[in-house]
Amino acid sequence: MSVRCKFKVTQISYSQGSRNLRDADGQWVKDERGYTKTEQCRMATITMSPVYANGDPKHENSQFWDASPGGEFKLNCVNEAAVAQLELGKEYYLDITPAAP
Repeated sequence: MSVRCKFKVTQISYSQGSRNLRDADGQWVKDERGYTKTEQCRMATITMSPVYANGDPKHENSQFWDASPGGEFKLNCVNEAAVAQLELGKEYYLDITPAAP
């Protein structure tokens, strides 16, 4: 069972973030105390809002708006390749599916 939502990217902002360091084999790099090392990086904050009705009651956006007229999805992301796939003002589907425990 899943729920499909339709959202529009309303903002992409950048700030300083951090990510875990990995070695050539993809394993986390540890310091002398056994803690995972991190490095500073650019972090994007992606903000999305539900699509608006467009006046046509049969249009997908109007139907979604009737069921979900408000809300916000916000995600911090340090994967620049993933962020590059999103465009400000473009609409996307967000699927909510139960995860395995």
